[in-house]
Amino acid sequence: MINFLLLLLFSSYHGQAHGHTFVWGVFVNGVDQGLFKGIRTPAYNGAPGGGGYSNSPVKNLTSIDMRCNVMGDIQAPDEIKVAPGDNLTLDWHHDKRNAADDVIASSHHGPALVYISPDPPKDNSFVKIWHEGLYAEEIPGKWATTSDIAKNGGHMNIRIPASLKPGHYLIRAEMIGLHEGEVSYEENPIRGAQFYPNCVQIEVTGNGTVDLPEGVSFPGAYSYEDPGVVYDVPNPSFPTLRLSTN
Repeated sequence: MINFLLLLLFSSYHGQAHGHTFVWGVFVNGVDQGLFKGIRTPAYNGAPGGGGYSNSPVKNLTSIDMRCNVMGDIQAPDEIKVAPGDNLTLDWHHDKRNAADDVIASSHHGPALVYISPDPPKDNSFVKIWHEGLYAEEIPGKWATTSDIAKNGGHMNIRIPASLKPGHYLIRAEMIGLHEGEVSYEENPIRGAQFYPNCVQIEVTGNGTVDLPEGVSFPGAYSYEDPGVVYDVPNPSFPTLRLSTN
């Protein structure tokens, strides 16, 4: 019995390791800003860029790691300059930043979301600027993570809000794997939805005058009662998935 349980736990951990994904680079209006520039890269089990995977996915909704992942409140050494209205392409990858990389495990179906917050963040400062759940609702089973972002080389495209006031901001991008989400982590810590948040430091330039509205806090934005947190992908109880945040 003990050996069986150890094998079960190892298999679960091994599968999670092979599903890891995070942001390796950012394009501004199509121009690559460089490997890991401005990115608060999660903790590694090996050297950054050397093929090691990042930390296990965040599953505890009350953990500070829900904000920017493990060690995500440590400042990156640089930031990316952008202007209001600029197009940002966040380049997600699994093992390496190349065209052959699978971006995220093919089983990790789920939504993707992007928030923006002043840096440093405060209570209720993260404002959602983009999300995608079911990628093509007319084709059942097509999700943002595996049928949009992964199929497009890991590219997640967003736009900096128009007329945003100059200053230092965080882009909080997130992919969610629901392949074990039929039960909450609170109820069964071996399973539960897997969250992959990643933060990018940007400096907004220009003469914008618009302040961000009130948003949500991380941790705190999601609860185990949300249909977007507990969701059985093979046997869904909900026609679509929308995490209830601002």
